[in-house]
Amino acid sequence: QVQLVESGGGLVEAGGSRTLSCTASGGTFSSLTMGWFRQAPGKAREFVAGIKWSGARISYADSVKGRFTLSKNDAETTVYLQMNSLNPDDTAVYYCAADSRYTSETMALVPLNWYKYWGQGTRVTVSS
Repeated sequence: QVQLVESGGGLVEAGGSRTLSCTASGGTFSSLTMGWFRQAPGKAREFVAGIKWSGARISYADSVKGRFTLSKNDAETTVYLQMNSLNPDDTAVYYCAADSRYTSETMALVPLNWYKYWGQGTRVTVSS
């Protein structure tokens, strides 16, 4: 059983930056496929960024490409999401998800219900 705990959310001004963390416990971290998702008020949860457990490939949603950076620290069993140039459209609850399986699918196309483990989410509010 893998537990995921996100942190780092808060209020940030438009144009600002924020780094989210997702710390995993209870599993073999280096073997986890992990993703960041977000859910804005009244909208469906959507893919933001993901990394396959091989670590060789990181994928981003088009809406965040060039602004967000996912990184993974195996020693800390933590995945980070560095968010720059934030705008009000980035306001959402951000969730970390993981699964011990490998997928050959494009990360953005992996369905939400493929992921077995989810964190509780951390809220990011971007003020204009």
